[in-house]
Amino acid sequence: MNPITPFTVLIADDEEAPREQLAEALAQAWPEARIVARCRHGADAWDQWLEHEPDVCFLDIRMPGLSGIEVAQRIAGRSEVVFVTAFGDHALAAFDAGAVDYVLKPLEPQRLAQAVERVRLRLSAVPATPQPPQSSAIDPASLQRLLAKLAQDLQRPARPEVIQASVGKEIRLIRLADVVYFEADTRYTRVVYRHEGADADALIRTPLKDLLAQLDEAQFTQIHRSVIVRSECIASAVRDDAGNMHLRLRGREERLPVSRQFQGLFKAQ
Repeated sequence: MNPITPFTVLIADDEEAPREQLAEALAQAWPEARIVARCRHGADAWDQWLEHEPDVCFLDIRMPGLSGIEVAQRIAGRSEVVFVTAFGDHALAAFDAGAVDYVLKPLEPQRLAQAVERVRLRLSAVPATPQPPQSSAIDPASLQRLLAKLAQDLQRPARPEVIQASVGKEIRLIRLADVVYFEADTRYTRVVYRHEGADADALIRTPLKDLLAQLDEAQFTQIHRSVIVRSECIASAVRDDAGNMHLRLRGREERLPVSRQFQGLFKAQ
């Protein structure tokens, strides 16, 4: 009887601690797999892939030299790829189609186990005789276009998670997750946010149009030339008899104006 050949795995992460954490987690989630390479950056990952041609690659997305996405482009479907990232970029939802998978840092054992199970199912579906890959839910050309778009997105500066704002003589670091809306002032931009469970506001010097370019459009919506609001804070849009529209916010009294230019954003499904 021929011995069973274990599946081979490559891990690439430019930080040692996450790399070793993933290796330990994989030993628990997939004990029969054999890690053949632990790589410190993208170029190393590509060199090691050429040497080992592993069945599965766990690739950190943001690495120096070659990103994980660029390594995946070079692999071009010849190994299963699972992306590992600290960024919950909404674009990664595209991978739920099943062509590849992703897990977020810090690793959650249950989510990693799901990714491993998905990979195992895909590997078990591969026929014994070499044939063109047919098991992907996304065809190779579409996958390459998707990877190219994500690689392009990766070249853009990372979106900030906090902004620095003046409150009297204090410079306060405000998490974007706490912001309710931004409102243009004469010389500044007013930031309305939640601070330690209470309402607060502060001023920043960044003009609203420059700020808009830094924000995630999936989280913030411009509703007026002088107002950008956090989408999840919107409770409803109300139009009066004169055709003017304003927004009601969740748990707040103020009403925000919606200019005619942006009223088309709010319509019943």
